[in-house]
Amino acid sequence: MRDFKDHLIKRGLGIKSALAKLNILAGDAILFVVDEQNKLLGSLTDGDVRRGLLKNLDMENKVEEFIQPEPKHIKKGNYSLDYVIKLKSQNFKIIPVVNDRNEVVNVINFRFLKSYLPFDAVIMAGGRGSRLRPLTDKMPKPLLKVGDKSIIEHNIDHLISFGIDDFWISLNYLGDQIENALGNGSDKGVEINYVWESEPLGTIGAVSKIKKFHHDYVLIINSDVLTTLDYEDFFLDFLEKEADMSVATIPYSVNIPYAVFETWNHHVVSFKEKPNYTYYSNGGIYLIKKELLKRIPKDTFFNSTDLMEDLIAKGNKLISFPMRQYWLDIGRMEDFNKAQEDIKHLNF
Repeated sequence: MRDFKDHLIKRGLGIKSALAKLNILAGDAILFVVDEQNKLLGSLTDGDVRRGLLKNLDMENKVEEFIQPEPKHIKKGNYSLDYVIKLKSQNFKIIPVVNDRNEVVNVINFRFLKSYLPFDAVIMAGGRGSRLRPLTDKMPKPLLKVGDKSIIEHNIDHLISFGIDDFWISLNYLGDQIENALGNGSDKGVEINYVWESEPLGTIGAVSKIKKFHHDYVLIINSDVLTTLDYEDFFLDFLEKEADMSVATIPYSVNIPYAVFETWNHHVVSFKEKPNYTYYSNGGIYLIKKELLKRIPKDTFFNSTDLMEDLIAKGNKLISFPMRQYWLDIGRMEDFNKAQEDIKHLNF
């Protein structure tokens, strides 16, 4: 994807400058006119230029004289998924994102993005990865390559494809390598911040170190998971069921090759012949309302299952989201080898 600043043009420039930029943008030919503080003033397309010329404007006029004022836009941290879906359904492809001062901070392009989801993403990447030794003796597991990219980069890029642009990564073992590899995210057009664990804090404890999230919902994912999960479906299910926390779960079927009896006081009350049971296991991907993360104790070893137990005990709504897409926990050498084959056929 191109740099979002390619879609911006300052007021006061002549329309010829705008036409030159529109020509470079080709199929994405729309500009957003901003003032000196990058505040959004309006949008400009080839059609707007033609209409302006028909109204007796000429090549000496400034870009702001041709614009459409008050274009469709998204307010960062203050929008709904319904609004995003509505924009897509109305065929709006390229949309500016503004902050609370109306300054353009991003421009999203639905030719490349599947959605623009209103949540922060936290990637838990502090583990030792001891089951993958000796590969992890000198390199942290998240940086091990699957195909042509590291495991953590597969996760980040897949999340970016759903419009997530605010990332937090928890680090411990060889974390400096991860920070050096990913940087601040600017090369991917996103923001990456880091949280350091001086000692292991469990599967979710490091989240207590994050001072301020941008959104009301937070996605937490283990860094060693490889998945093609549809995060928009995940979020829509969360909203539809009015959940407080949703866990992406992996269905496992168990076939019993014999009849199974149900008994009471040694009496058989019923039986099933060779039944099949489906169980759902934790997939290491969680979507949570931001305010509930306050329940994670600071600087204390705390697992995601501890938070789940707390939610259940206090009557909050914890739900399961059975996954239909690809999922693999790369925890063992056989999983790592499987991932090398699977990635050849996955469509991220």
